Amino acid sequence: MKLKVCGMKYQDNIIDVAALQPDYLGFIFHKQSPRHFEASIPDISEQIKKVGVFVDEKVEFISSQIETHGLSVVQLHGYESPEVCRLLKSAGVKVIKAFSIKDQFDFSVLTRYEAVCDYFLFDTKGKLPGGNGFTFDWTILNEYPSTKPYLLSGGIGLEEIESLKAFLESKASKYCHAIDVNSKFEVEPGLKDAGSLNEFKKYVTSSDL
Repeated sequence: MKLKVCGMKYQDNIIDVAALQPDYLGFIFHKQSPRHFEASIPDISEQIKKVGVFVDEKVEFISSQIETHGLSVVQLHGYESPEVCRLLKSAGVKVIKAFSIKDQFDFSVLTRYEAVCDYFLFDTKGKLPGGNGFTFDWTILNEYPSTKPYLLSGGIGLEEIESLKAFLESKASKYCHAIDVNSKFEVEPGLKDAGSLNEFKKYVTSSDL
């Protein structure tokens, strides 16, 4: 199972978390977010994919951030159209399209995005586009109708280890590509606790999970 750490903000903290070798590091380019990233990304391992997170931004702005920061993945967390996904995918980056889930979800909305993104991401529906700090009912994903790999997000922390074990033994996890973590590992918005992340990573990448 792969690991994505999202909402990185501070230079030294980015270096500390990158030293743990997560598969993805996420940087949020959304001014309304307390994790809004405005700095430059320090040199990190090329093995770590840099993900830019955007909410209903213009393709031109997203493209400029891809070039400035060397992003290899974009995560679209708003109401972006399939055409926006197609344009970005054709530019050579991987595209993650995020969808929010509360008590239920209409999986038919995924159909229009199947051919124009590389991954789906399922997060908890809340006041913010992401980073709300609580989980949704993962059993909803038992009805996942696609074979496209997806990322599981929303309020996942060390307290969810046992729930993750159960999830990974269920039908719902068949196409789960990565676990996406953020707010449950923060000292403050954007500042991650590298020690707790290291402990979590050992569980996630271990066959014991």
